[in-house]
Amino acid sequence: MSAGAEFSSPRSSPAGFSPEERAFLLTVARRAIQARLEERDYDPEPLTPRLGEPRAVFTTLRINGALRGCVGHVVAAEPLARAVASTAVSAAFADPRFPPVSREEFLALQVHLSVLSPLMPAEAHQIELGKHGLLVMQGRSRGLLLPEVPLDLKWDLPTFLAQTCLKAGLPPDAWQRGAQLFVFTTESFGE
Repeated sequence: MSAGAEFSSPRSSPAGFSPEERAFLLTVARRAIQARLEERDYDPEPLTPRLGEPRAVFTTLRINGALRGCVGHVVAAEPLARAVASTAVSAAFADPRFPPVSREEFLALQVHLSVLSPLMPAEAHQIELGKHGLLVMQGRSRGLLLPEVPLDLKWDLPTFLAQTCLKAGLPPDAWQRGAQLFVFTTESFGE
C-alpha cells in the first residue's frame, strides 16, 4: 500500500452477534474445555447459519483477572463454532506459557472471545490504538496482538509496533525495515 493510498478500516460482522449467538459461542468454548477434561469428543453444531461461516477467532482464558491462556486462528479456516471449540481447547491445554488447565481450575475460568475481521494491509501511521489489532509478518515470522493489548499495558504506537515485532521473534524495529503490517478489528465479548 503506498503512502498516498486511501486506507479503509476492516469491518466487523455487519450487525454484530446477537446476545444469543454470543452466549452460544461462550458455551461452546466452555463445553469444549470440559469435554477435553472428561476425555470425550465435542463437535458443536452452529446455532445460526452465521456461526457456521468460517471466521478467525482468539479465545482468552483468565482466572481472577490473570491470563491463563490465549490461542487463536488468524485465518478463517473453519466454521466459527468449531474454531471457538478448537481455540478454547488449545488455550486451556496447549498454550506453551502455561500448564494444562486442571479440573479444579475449570470452574474459575473466565472465557473471552475475539472474532477477527479480515486482515487489511496498513502502514504504521494508519493504526489506531484500541481499535486495531496488529499482525507483523516477515518471512516465516509472524506476531499478533489484539486491539486491547496496548490499552491494557498503556503502550504508545511505537511500543505496540515494537512489541508485536518482538512477539514475531523479529527485531523491535522490523516494522521500519520491511516487515509487513496488517490490521484487523475484533468483536469481543466474554463471561
